[in-house]
Amino acid sequence: MTGSRAQHGGPPHAPAQARDEFPAAARVPDRAAGPPRLRSTVPADPSWASAVRRLVTQHLARLRLTADQCDSAVLATDELFANAVSHASSGPRDTVTLTIERTARTLRVTVADRSPLLPRRRAADAADESGRGLAIVAALADDWGLAPPEPGNRGKRVWFTLCLRGAAS
Repeated sequence: MTGSRAQHGGPPHAPAQARDEFPAAARVPDRAAGPPRLRSTVPADPSWASAVRRLVTQHLARLRLTADQCDSAVLATDELFANAVSHASSGPRDTVTLTIERTARTLRVTVADRSPLLPRRRAADAADESGRGLAIVAALADDWGLAPPEPGNRGKRVWFTLCLRGAAS
């Protein structure tokens, strides 16, 4: 999804600064660790989907990826966020943590939630309104998978990688 296709503006209940720019406390660029990295924790609420898409789009623009790579990364991230909200959220205090990491050759996006329930690919029928998220991620990404939570946390991490052929370094 390009910036022109991404919805802008934060959720209606978000602070004013979140509508214009993601809250500074939610963005943690990790420059000391080498390549540009972004880590952000947001409420596991569908109203945050547009803010997450905007955050990803803005961060990827700084990483100088191709338009196709940006589109694929934003759409795959949106699908993983939607899955975490729909299938892993159990209440209003739940959060989702998004991490974006770039090396010279790959982009890796990880979405972590607190649910131990593992996602599974389903075969959705044409009339089904859901069930295509992981198939979309698999189609867009060069690889994807599951990882245990970070030490001391509950839940799981779902990640995907894109090979950065043709991206500016």
